[in-house]
Amino acid sequence: MNRLVEIENLSKTFSIKGRTLNAVKGVNITLFEGATLGLVGESGCGKSTIAKSLINLIEPTSGTIKFGGQLVNKKSINHLRRDMQLVFQDPGSSLNPRMTVEQLIEEPLIIHKLFGRMQRKERVKHLLKLVGLLPHYLSRFPHELSGGQKQRVSIARALSLEPKLLILDEPISALDVSIQAQIINLLQELQSRLNLTYLFISHDLAMVRHISTHVAVMYLGEIVEYGLSDEIFSSPMHPYTRALIDAVPILDPSLERKRERYLIEGELMTHLNPKRGCPFAGRCPLVTAKCLKEKPPMRSITPSRELSCFVAKLPAERPPAAQTSPLHRQPSSEDLAPVE
Repeated sequence: MNRLVEIENLSKTFSIKGRTLNAVKGVNITLFEGATLGLVGESGCGKSTIAKSLINLIEPTSGTIKFGGQLVNKKSINHLRRDMQLVFQDPGSSLNPRMTVEQLIEEPLIIHKLFGRMQRKERVKHLLKLVGLLPHYLSRFPHELSGGQKQRVSIARALSLEPKLLILDEPISALDVSIQAQIINLLQELQSRLNLTYLFISHDLAMVRHISTHVAVMYLGEIVEYGLSDEIFSSPMHPYTRALIDAVPILDPSLERKRERYLIEGELMTHLNPKRGCPFAGRCPLVTAKCLKEKPPMRSITPSRELSCFVAKLPAERPPAAQTSPLHRQPSSEDLAPVE
């Protein structure tokens, strides 16, 4: 697969009341064309900071970001903006309440001066159909739509400029579970049809397993484990990754009661009080004296697997976490049919 996005040694610091907060520290990520990278981790670990840096909504402190081989910066972002679009967590707050659905989807085309007026109208209708909404929604305002319908409009707006990359920042967390399944299946269908690349940010590990081809696990601004999704979920190596996956409940109560959880306890560091050694040492059940003194480098375990840990070993293979979710299925015709 060709490399679409290359992030090298990305760091971002913020100044808070005279103190330095290291939101992202030396992150290296590669996104391949047509693939989906799931970016997971606790709140505040730096996931959204990476997304905003990628599209230049905030400027990195150091490091480089390349899109299609071209450096992303203030000079190039206006040219690259069409190729990178965001879908936000809360569709209600990301849509202008004073604009109709037609105006919301057409606005990017007007800003970038694409097509004539009649061509824009036809493209808006096509996009609405593409995300499974009927033409009569064109005249409606956001407050007249359900949460799932609003997110479909947000996706249609993001697709209006024919981007290569969609940055999906918690795109389903504000939706009901049944609607989440419909949106995820819609995204998979669109990716297959339009050859899109996704950066999928989420706390929902079962959903990440369902949609992602690759997974990067973040902790306190750093990537601690990276690899193919199937490998990460069937045989997690980093203690933090194992704890995240074990936090996903099994729907069968008898199995849930019997299984052993990989729990993490202890002191939680923050971006404002970094210590020597591994950032996860204060909570790690495998911690050693070396972990407290030295920071483990990111190293290749296999050609497709990278890990930042001195002592982690490959555990016995376990059933994929997504099997615990009712969302582990292929898109059906009902998921992709127009919403009445």
